[in-house]
Amino acid sequence: MSEHYDIIIIGGGMVGATLGCALGGARLRVAVLEAQQPRPYKPEDPLDLRVSAISLASQRIFAGVGAWAGMASRRLCPYRRLRVWEGNGEAATEFNCADTGEPVLGYFLENRLVQLALLERLQTVSNVDLLCPARPQRISWSDDAAVVDLAEGRTLKGRLVVGADGAQSLVRQAAGIGVHAWDYEQRAVVATVSTALPQQDITWQRFVPTGPQAFLPLPGHHASIVWYHQPLETQRLLGLDSGDFIAELQSAFPDCLGRINGLIARGGFPLRRMHAHRYVQSRAALIGDAAHTIHPLAGQGVNLGLLDTAALAELLVEAAAEHRDIGDVQVLQAYERWRRLDNLTMLAVMDLFYRVFGNSSPPLKLLRGLGLGLANRLTPAKHYVMRYAMGLAGRQPRLAQRAESLM
Repeated sequence: MSEHYDIIIIGGGMVGATLGCALGGARLRVAVLEAQQPRPYKPEDPLDLRVSAISLASQRIFAGVGAWAGMASRRLCPYRRLRVWEGNGEAATEFNCADTGEPVLGYFLENRLVQLALLERLQTVSNVDLLCPARPQRISWSDDAAVVDLAEGRTLKGRLVVGADGAQSLVRQAAGIGVHAWDYEQRAVVATVSTALPQQDITWQRFVPTGPQAFLPLPGHHASIVWYHQPLETQRLLGLDSGDFIAELQSAFPDCLGRINGLIARGGFPLRRMHAHRYVQSRAALIGDAAHTIHPLAGQGVNLGLLDTAALAELLVEAAAEHRDIGDVQVLQAYERWRRLDNLTMLAVMDLFYRVFGNSSPPLKLLRGLGLGLANRLTPAKHYVMRYAMGLAGRQPRLAQRAESLM
């Protein structure tokens, strides 16, 4: 026997769980499928390795779906300034939220704590079922339904399946949607460290010939370090013992960031850009990393996915209120038209940054220096860049505009 839903969301991570929350209260029966529950939070827990830069638009989305209080009650770190410079710092620009009239540029949060707060909120939503553990094994479609077979022996049937299941999306593969993708020539080393100085409210980003270096504030005397480098060098760094690894960080990063006292966690990952050939087809839609992955340089990946979520939820609620078929491709194409160009633009901008700042030729280095110095003086352009990075430019979903419910 099949269990029937209007919408089946595959993936209960930050993006999929947000969509479930955003559909709370709608006249739609929704299932959110997640493979496993995140580890519970304890205040004494060491900080997780996986953290995200949450834009102001994303914070508004979380507040609008009722999950922000659960995140703020755990732990987070707001940032109000971003300093970008090259090499020794002679060419630099600094972005400050005060120039935009907003209280912050964004927040750094541990991914696990974001997911915990969202799943906690889902438990209070009467029209949404959280199925966990739930592992889809097969997805098939007919003209009027999608069918999801689970490893646990259950079969779900819905009018729409949403893929929020990451870069290796089963939904995308089952739907036969291709991608345009390539690997960058660098990898990233990520480390959570304890520091002598409190990290306050500033994010540091430096460009050096081997690749960007980022020093991201976390609560208290902690920081997240992201070091982009050649694959062989990242492999060497990850193979060092803790003391030698800290010494490498201390010698590579600027003295102004202070002493690194200890290593809490570290890891590495490849850098890959991917964009699905399309986001929708009849009875299927892709959001977040299932639709696009981006160079993590500016921390925009999850924020693009959350804007996808808010846009799709808005259109689905409107379609349901108008008694339209939420799985009809014409309804879903409105979502694709809304989000595809914005996402493609951000992917292209990050590619441009990677190529321009990853080239050590003297003419380009001179142009970069001039550009950073000029950016610090062109106030209107600088303000637009800040608002764009904060998710506040262009067409915004209602949830990203202010803290409100879709209902």
